[in-house]
Amino acid sequence: MTRRLTAVALAAGLTVAVTGCTKSVPANDLEKQVKSGLTKSVGQAPDSVDCPKDLKGKVGATARCTLKAEGKTYGLTVTVTSVDGGKVKFDIKVDDSPKS
Repeated sequence: MTRRLTAVALAAGLTVAVTGCTKSVPANDLEKQVKSGLTKSVGQAPDSVDCPKDLKGKVGATARCTLKAEGKTYGLTVTVTSVDGGKVKFDIKVDDSPKS
């Protein structure tokens, strides 16, 4: 899995529906969507994904998260690519190397 994570560094076009006037993706929903998107891209689920903050529903907004796979921890960046009503689309970029 670790090799596949570095080979597939970008999962594009994930969409999350948000409600309310705040237009942000709650951290726990973001974690689920990131894990699901990476699973689809790589073919195997990471052990865990942790996003400590909500993702603002604004184009260009970013969130830093971490994922664990096969005993290694990687950083990743989630970037909002579009917002359409209550739907936020974003891309995921996994860091090339695990954290030290």
